[in-house]
Amino acid sequence: MSRLIIRNGMILTLDEAGTYHERGGLVIEGNEIKTIFAGDPPVAVGPDDIVIDATDKIVMPGLIDLHYHTAIGKGFNDHMPLWEYLDECWYPLIRALDPEAAYWVALASYMESVKGGTTTVNDMYRQLDALAVAAEEIGIRAVLSNDVALDEHDLDSLRDNQDAFVTNHGKANGRIEVRIGIEWLPLASPELLRDARKLADQLGAGIHVHLNESKTEVDFCLRQFGRRPTELAYETGLLGPDCVAAHCVWLDDREIAMVAETGTHISHNPNSNAKLGNGIARVPEMIAAGINVGLGHDAVECNNSADMFEVMKYASLLQRASRVDASLMQAKDVLLMATRNGARALGHKTGQLTPGYKADVILIDTNSAIFTPLLRDTPVHMTSHLVFASNGSVVDTSIIDGAVVMQGRKLTRIDEGLVVREANAAFRRIKDKMVVVRRAAE
Repeated sequence: MSRLIIRNGMILTLDEAGTYHERGGLVIEGNEIKTIFAGDPPVAVGPDDIVIDATDKIVMPGLIDLHYHTAIGKGFNDHMPLWEYLDECWYPLIRALDPEAAYWVALASYMESVKGGTTTVNDMYRQLDALAVAAEEIGIRAVLSNDVALDEHDLDSLRDNQDAFVTNHGKANGRIEVRIGIEWLPLASPELLRDARKLADQLGAGIHVHLNESKTEVDFCLRQFGRRPTELAYETGLLGPDCVAAHCVWLDDREIAMVAETGTHISHNPNSNAKLGNGIARVPEMIAAGINVGLGHDAVECNNSADMFEVMKYASLLQRASRVDASLMQAKDVLLMATRNGARALGHKTGQLTPGYKADVILIDTNSAIFTPLLRDTPVHMTSHLVFASNGSVVDTSIIDGAVVMQGRKLTRIDEGLVVREANAAFRRIKDKMVVVRRAAE
């Protein structure tokens, strides 16, 4: 078996011991990390081996986008609060979506992510067959779930999600998985939530749900169900260690305790929450309660960027600014949220450079003003630059499941120009088919 050998890099493992090598590398066999070494490679290079020289580059785990939507309408009607935006833009667009459009916009979304150093996406959307094809082609690790809601809302059903699981779960050597997705509780019922949990248990699939994203969502659930959203999710059994709850901006103390008790994971999406005016999640309280918190960008409609470096930056800065406390959300902790914590939430052996783990690795080019000055023997200096100074443009190479899917900022498996042209054409076509149906209650 040929090997992929990375050498002469700054090896930031983000493992539990905080291992760092100022000069070293990795040996990758198949889709797994075989060896991490300091200094020179411990193995002779064979004729079939591929060698990447990582001189002046940080070698680190790929980023994990824990709450994601393949997105077709970037920058479209981006001045609205959440509920109005959903009715006027988001739902009309995804109701008009067809498989061809879903394929091209998924490629465009995944392309932006890979170029920004994201190696795993937890993507809730529609037309999952098309998304799976796109993910397999570009090489990204994708966890897919449907937008499941009550039939009256004309989105997806649990049967759609079950069919998507049967068709796509485990594709691409296990790189593609399918979970059960619940759009959000205002479009659900207690019976639907119970059925979703039953189906997830039956299939052995996890759950992905929007929860407590906005104040209007909380108010609606109190009127409709007599329960706050997380109370209802708890009572119906939706929460659990296989559940990723996105946003959770408006959790009260009791709801934080419920999330912690059930082992539910939270995806914190600070950029999206800020842009939509939904507030700032109580992340320090979540962490203090023992909740595993990862990071997500949400959708480019809600953020205008899938850049997880920007998400890391916002995650720290918003907490520090709103609480007037510069000690909060230190760079090393935020970096773990975007890597190890996301992997833990999805049950993946990724998010750190450790022998036996999947080879999802990115190389960061430090030959720029962004990383100047850089104390190569001081990891804390490096992590500060990664969180507070960087953006996705610093990523030179992305390796996913042991395969080089981008090198020298050029994607190896797809034609970027073609994807951009076809995704733009798909948006215009779907936009012309949109029908706005105003159903949401205020």
